[in-house]
Amino acid sequence: MEHDLSYEHSERKEFVTASSNKPMLILIAGPYRSGTNDDPVLMRKNVEDMESYALPIFRSGHIPIIGEWLALPLVDHAGSRKVGDHAFNEVFHPIAIRLLEKCDAVLRVGGPSTGADEMVRVGRSLGLKIYTALAEIPTVDSPS
Repeated sequence: MEHDLSYEHSERKEFVTASSNKPMLILIAGPYRSGTNDDPVLMRKNVEDMESYALPIFRSGHIPIIGEWLALPLVDHAGSRKVGDHAFNEVFHPIAIRLLEKCDAVLRVGGPSTGADEMVRVGRSLGLKIYTALAEIPTVDSPS
């Protein structure tokens, strides 16, 4: 799948070296609800779009993670009946923010999204590397 990274950020981009010795845990942050009018089919497509970045990140030697992989099952267990209800809001963004404390980097993908922009803001405040394209992510050096 070709990735459209046309979303422009007003913040400065981080510059990285071409390779690294240590795998990073990289949160893929993109739109979930934005532009969907809470349509479950469109939200699932947004998750699939974020997931399409996971394998290339893995193949570059890192560990990809998407907040929805953790949040959505917990939202169900919390008793959420619809997107945006109390149980949903109790879990959805808070778990991603907690997850960021364990991450090394954020890859911001897709179009406009208040939630994804918040993940970038929090990631930056935690000192994480912020990427806006797969090509910016260094590959992990193979052990000799």
